[in-house]
Amino acid sequence: MAVRDIVTVGHPVLRTRSRDVTREELASPAVQGLIDDLVDTMRAAGGAGLAANQVGEAVRVAVIEVDNNPRYPYKPPIPLTVLVNPVLEPVGEETAEINEGCLSVPGLRGTVDRHVTVRVRYLDRDGVEHEEVRRGLTAGTFQHEVDHLDGVLFLDRVRDPATFSTWEEFDRHHRAAFEARARALVARVGS
Repeated sequence: MAVRDIVTVGHPVLRTRSRDVTREELASPAVQGLIDDLVDTMRAAGGAGLAANQVGEAVRVAVIEVDNNPRYPYKPPIPLTVLVNPVLEPVGEETAEINEGCLSVPGLRGTVDRHVTVRVRYLDRDGVEHEEVRRGLTAGTFQHEVDHLDGVLFLDRVRDPATFSTWEEFDRHHRAAFEARARALVARVGS
């Protein structure tokens, strides 16, 4: 297990659609080690999720976890979830504006529209199939990580460039209003 360097916007791997992992690959020490490294790297960076291409590996593996993260006090807890070959589909038409940042786009945030409810199918690290419906901010986190695996950054989803801000200016001018909207969304639809 190791903390890896996170590649940043401009690196070509972030714009590459990651390839599926075979079941044989998933069971290999290389991919199991990658999963451990993703968890360590995400936790060390204070992230809510991390996709394999963010550490330079163009395979469809991502990890998600929210556990009292001080960067995201408004996000409901998400137990450590390993996504292998995830497929995501919106459930319904409802969207919500979510202000997002990204470990691969350091220091910058912007507002994106995310589906409020999504269905996600994936394998876990043991190759067990899962199909789940995720809602609210948790749905947004899953969409953000699956976007990475498709070579899409949150920057691509920002409709209004006027919503871009640095973390510092977000904290100073926008955090309170966004957190109020985020908490209202969680109260209305759940995680």
